[in-house]
Amino acid sequence: MTVLRKHLFDLPEGVIYLDGNSLGPLPKSVGARLSSMIADEWGAQLIRGWNGAGWMDQPRRVGDRVASLIGASDGTVTMGDTLSIKVYQALDAALKMRPDRRKIVSDSGNFPTDLYMAGGLIRSLDKGHRLETPKPEDVIAAIDEDTAVVMLTQVDYRTGRLHDMAAISKLARDKGAVMIWDLAHSAGALPVDLAGSGCEFAVGCTYKYLNGGPGAPAFIYVRPDLAADVDPGLAGWLGHEAPFAFDIDYRPAPGVARMRVGTPPVMQMTALEEALGVWDGLDMQDVRAASIALQEVFIRQVEAKVPDLTLASPRDPATRGSQVSFAHPEGYAAMQALIARGVIGDFRAPDIMRFGFTPLFIDEDDVLAAADHVAAVFTDRLWDNPEFQKRAAVT
Repeated sequence: MTVLRKHLFDLPEGVIYLDGNSLGPLPKSVGARLSSMIADEWGAQLIRGWNGAGWMDQPRRVGDRVASLIGASDGTVTMGDTLSIKVYQALDAALKMRPDRRKIVSDSGNFPTDLYMAGGLIRSLDKGHRLETPKPEDVIAAIDEDTAVVMLTQVDYRTGRLHDMAAISKLARDKGAVMIWDLAHSAGALPVDLAGSGCEFAVGCTYKYLNGGPGAPAFIYVRPDLAADVDPGLAGWLGHEAPFAFDIDYRPAPGVARMRVGTPPVMQMTALEEALGVWDGLDMQDVRAASIALQEVFIRQVEAKVPDLTLASPRDPATRGSQVSFAHPEGYAAMQALIARGVIGDFRAPDIMRFGFTPLFIDEDDVLAAADHVAAVFTDRLWDNPEFQKRAAVT
């Protein structure tokens, strides 16, 4: 099956967009759907939209759509809030499941917000928990019988290094630990088998490969056999069994719905729900194969044309997500020079140039042209331009 669906995206003329791993582009149908929602639902129905337009049911409905892309069953994923909030919820619930253990294992390559949320929770609980962050390759050795929770991002945001979900989840289970996966760089990028992994929790965002737009809501997965007993640390009114009973005492909603917190962002969730239509009929195995093929072409071309660049991603595509990272001391300025030429990637400190490969809107011609632009930037030392040396707030 053909994966390329460039006609479904609103991409600027002359731009090669290799940053879908940071913010997915706009699907063409989203603008019209949002306009309709604003005029026909919010505008015409006013508050009646919560019932008449199905706003209240969106977190479940959209959650089921996301579940189908991450190897989870219907009714195990709910939407809302931000990824940071969902990390906090999952970790808090996981620690309660292992009250006699104090060790949390993550890794030094994890996205900082996950580690920040863990540190804040540890301080709030004040029960002697500790967070260990070995190098990604040393995680397996760090998981032992003292471990309460293993909390990892499947794909390293800097290098694209891919953790073995099945193997690590099994090890965590064998050691009696609770497993949490962050799928921020996995959902929509590669096949994920949450149900098969046996992990207890997973979280992720939807503004990257799922094209939900800036600020799109996050998701949380709870293994179905645990959902009726999970104790949500953030007990919001929409996670209540009967929100409009307005009871003083909290009673958790059945299943994963108890992980809802506040009012869902209806416009953002409407955009995401519409954007997910670009995935209809696609097989994630086909998407993965196409992504790897594009990455391999890019790596070969760049290494042949720019020997000064160092591949920071794993050489073996089976151990790499859907991005390719190169390291260079002038990586930030070089990326700005590339962006000025119409090749949009991004930069991660201290020296990483990141390129995302989403085969829904990137083809081989794009990749070959992008590699030529990379070569021009480095051959002509375009990073020396003072304009490109100035750091912006977002890199």
